[in-house]
Amino acid sequence: MSERTQGEAVKWYRCQVSRDELAELNRRSDVLGFLQTAGFLGVLAATGTAAFLSSLYWPWYATLAWVYLHGVCWHFLINGFHELIHDSVFKTRALNRFFLWVYSFLGQYNHIAFWASHTEHHKYTLHPPDDLEVVLPQRYSLKGVLKTAFFNPWAPYHFIKGNLRLSRGRLEGKWEHHLFDDNPRERRKLFNWSRFLLAGHLGIAAVSIYFGYWIIPVLLSLPKCFGGGLHFLCNSAQHVGLRDNVPDFRLCCRTIYLNPILQFLYWHMNYHTEHHMYAAVPCYKLGRLHRLIKKEMPHCPNGLYETWTQIAAILERQKSEPGYQFEPELPPKPPAEKHAPRERVEAAAALV
Repeated sequence: MSERTQGEAVKWYRCQVSRDELAELNRRSDVLGFLQTAGFLGVLAATGTAAFLSSLYWPWYATLAWVYLHGVCWHFLINGFHELIHDSVFKTRALNRFFLWVYSFLGQYNHIAFWASHTEHHKYTLHPPDDLEVVLPQRYSLKGVLKTAFFNPWAPYHFIKGNLRLSRGRLEGKWEHHLFDDNPRERRKLFNWSRFLLAGHLGIAAVSIYFGYWIIPVLLSLPKCFGGGLHFLCNSAQHVGLRDNVPDFRLCCRTIYLNPILQFLYWHMNYHTEHHMYAAVPCYKLGRLHRLIKKEMPHCPNGLYETWTQIAAILERQKSEPGYQFEPELPPKPPAEKHAPRERVEAAAALV
């Protein structure tokens, strides 16, 4: 494999999809987008309402249980935020923008920063230094995982600290400077959104506490303190233990099978290889894409237990072999078929 220079486009291998199939897969739907987006918000509204009513009428341990369940679901907001960043959920662009702002505010995410970073992540997936959003090897400690799974009191601190810094107009770290040093317009938007996030969530806390509803900021501003374990098991499986610096998404991304409920909460990002390969395909059509290219895919773990049994074995081996990276066994390459020309496929796969 020839050496790639920094900034040079990666010549990605993509599984064969016909022109007509790709056009259909790329077609967005306001109805399906609304079912996924509003449906997920409905789940959060249901768990939040139950926790609120519990704080008024039920025992403290019932309230604690509902707050925890609310936190478990709330952590998946970032996956909806991520899909809306791709602008691929709704056919109507204004709907996509509106819900992006809603998800950004609720999840305390800066969509300006994430857009800039995630565009590079898709173009140069696991090719540092062009992609520093995900860098291998990734390490996890049992203490850190348990803290994420049950109670993480540091979440508000990191939110306030990071947004205070950006509110004061300060970039930090190689990646932020790389993304924003040469783009003053986006840099201003980045700083202004952080100011809006801080003012909005501090305002919610102040008004709620003034009227005696302490549970409101817990449910709207602090749910990332609780129940992050399920999201960790899903989201962290995307790239960990796989290969970097390879032009094949099947070797640097992991697709896993999940039950329909968890797949809905996770915004279908269990089809992560497919998402990277054809990033313009809406999340609710990734299952269909997977079935079309399944013959070219490596083995996909079934469920979180099989997934993390595989990952645990990789991480254990990396302790004694730091340079080891797992390479899934790929099926034989199918004979060439008539499909969309390379330039059209790559354009359709690119971020919108």
